[in-house]
Amino acid sequence: MLLNAYAAGIFPMAESAEARDLHWFDPPVRALLPLDSKFHIPRRLARTLRQHPYEVTLNHAFQDVMKGCAEPRTGRERTWINSEILRLYTSLYYRGNAHSIEVWENRELVGGLYGVSMGGAFFGESMFARKRDASKIALVYLIGLLRHYGYKLLDTQFQTPHLERFGTFEVIRSIYLSMLDDAIKMRVKPFSLYPHWDQLLADVLSLQAVTQIS
Repeated sequence: MLLNAYAAGIFPMAESAEARDLHWFDPPVRALLPLDSKFHIPRRLARTLRQHPYEVTLNHAFQDVMKGCAEPRTGRERTWINSEILRLYTSLYYRGNAHSIEVWENRELVGGLYGVSMGGAFFGESMFARKRDASKIALVYLIGLLRHYGYKLLDTQFQTPHLERFGTFEVIRSIYLSMLDDAIKMRVKPFSLYPHWDQLLADVLSLQAVTQIS
């Protein structure tokens, strides 16, 4: 049911960690991140990425990433990730339809993100950072991963000032559904458990847009 909902442009959220019910959302406007040269990397972040301050892994600590995303933080004391959300997306992870990117410092999880994949579409759910730039670094690595495997759509659900710096753009529901339908019909290779991160990062950093934003 959850995968069918995503295919129809619908996703669930809970009102809080303590809530027992889920609510379904079908926003009239959706935010997307480009997977081409329109993806922007701020210059300072690009410099940080070249220094490789953290270790990055794929699908090594899915539930820990979800729990990190559920932690209260400044400006968002309540979370929409409850126990049912955790159970459902963990189930998708074991089916191969959900993935996490983890960012580590000295074997300590300091950031990451997770989302759902169907065909050539990836639905970013949430990200978190306990150290500077950790979630941003996870996002850049996600872009590299999706570009490498030929994905065509990266849905971030809602526009935020944080994501807008990377080039997010909004489309109305009808256009989104058309793009979604084309993307989920694609066949892409499964993610490798140990991607060639250096190669994927170099690909993203080579995008012309890196020099277009400070």
